[in-house]
Amino acid sequence: MNITKFKKPFVLTVLFFLPVLFLLFLYPSKHNYKTLDIIKKDIPELSNFVTKNGTPIQLDNHLTVLGFLGQTPMDDAILALNLKELVYDKFRGFKRFQIVILVPESAKNQVELLEKELNQYEFLEYWKFGFGTDAEVIAAYQALKISTVLDSKLNTSDVFIIDKERHQRGRLDDRNKNQITNKAPIYGLSSYDCLEVTVLKNKMSEDMRILFTEYRQKRKGNFNSTSRRADDLKGDEKN
Repeated sequence: MNITKFKKPFVLTVLFFLPVLFLLFLYPSKHNYKTLDIIKKDIPELSNFVTKNGTPIQLDNHLTVLGFLGQTPMDDAILALNLKELVYDKFRGFKRFQIVILVPESAKNQVELLEKELNQYEFLEYWKFGFGTDAEVIAAYQALKISTVLDSKLNTSDVFIIDKERHQRGRLDDRNKNQITNKAPIYGLSSYDCLEVTVLKNKMSEDMRILFTEYRQKRKGNFNSTSRRADDLKGDEKN
């Protein structure tokens, strides 16, 4: 029997199926899938805010990254550029994804300059600036679960994740494995600092990926509404 006759087809078959098996192992299942925690429910719709063209800003049925760049957004262009490169560029192809930056009406000229900077290489179709009064900006910020305050120019380096049902998402327990093992006090994560590149690259990118996976599972009918992270937190409180 000529063994070499069967050797080539066997090798080709193995090479074909190995990547398939690898992807099957990576594919998240409903048994080990962790949802992203709801930090605060029913964030008010941004009906008072409009784009420069007068189009109303809408949170409903969108996966939104919400930010506040205040009266002088060009002064904090680095925040916007970090957000573009590390979050927008990664998730712009996902359905219903948008970045919304709320600014007071007095910032329109500065926004035009910042848009030129952001759109230097391509038009950011899913990036919107929403204009409102100073009071409306403050009210929108205070409606969130927050750990910081807006500065005197109505600016913050923090951004927030809002889901399609207008719930704020984040982490009820942001401890790492070592902290959990050592029973460190529980602390959460309700916002993501755009000045911290590692936070955007690691924590926020991971949390956005989890949220998009959650909605994909919902469409397929495989979604388990139990949040494993919340369950782990409850279990830890009992110990």
